Amino acid sequence: MTQTVLILGRTGRFGRNASDAFAAAGWTVRGFDRARDDLMQAARGVDVIVNGWNPPYPQWARVLPDLHARVRAAAKASDATVILPGNVYVFGPHTPIPWGAGSPHAATNPLGRLRIEMERAYEGEGVRTILLRAGDFLDTRTSGNWFDQIMITRLKKGRFTYPGNPDIPHAWAYLPDLTRAAEALARMRESLPRFADIPFLGYTLTGHKIAGMLSQITGQRVRLRRMNWLPLQVARPVWPLGRCLLEMRYLWDTPHSLDGTRFEGILPGFQRTEAEVALRTAIGKS
Repeated sequence: MTQTVLILGRTGRFGRNASDAFAAAGWTVRGFDRARDDLMQAARGVDVIVNGWNPPYPQWARVLPDLHARVRAAAKASDATVILPGNVYVFGPHTPIPWGAGSPHAATNPLGRLRIEMERAYEGEGVRTILLRAGDFLDTRTSGNWFDQIMITRLKKGRFTYPGNPDIPHAWAYLPDLTRAAEALARMRESLPRFADIPFLGYTLTGHKIAGMLSQITGQRVRLRRMNWLPLQVARPVWPLGRCLLEMRYLWDTPHSLDGTRFEGILPGFQRTEAEVALRTAIGKS
């Protein structure tokens, strides 16, 4: 029997890749147009709702609570499971690594607290939820994320711009892998806890490691340069996005990795794309 998935934010990074993954696995995929569609009606009869909506940082405090409340209401009305892309914002800079489902949500900054409250609402309201938690994204095309917007803009000149300490581990996820995992978990949703917090192992890489891999991929010596945060600090009083980026800067200077034990226990045969292949695709060399 064909199952149906509703993709919210289908043109965004996670939503686009999720659409591909679910379609490839034989699901009936529905999109959603926020300008004309009614969410409650669009969710009728669906088995899974992929919540790929992610408003810009400066809008989070104003938009996020109502947006997710609408998704929760639609999911409860249709008895659908929500796939929720989780991030590492909920963890504080002093949380011991690796970060897993049992790690305390100790973030104290505003964006981190918003994510904590949002996740608690899904669990507290009893919405069947698969929260697939991952680090920063590697995409198959330019999509405005950290990697393509900041880090590889000067790669053709042999420069790799890194936002933090290049000697410490940082969590990454290749979106095609992450969304394939989301589809696989969706198929086995009935066997999972009602609220399943599942960290995705992905890749744990230092800045220097990525620079070395990029040197091998491009065939040229890639020099790592630390990002200059001063322009953001100067613009902070008049640029809301800059304030938000500075708020999350600590993640680039905090060693972190995700504990994939729970994920591997649920999907023991899952095959990840090699990191070199993911990086090659992310820079358009595939």
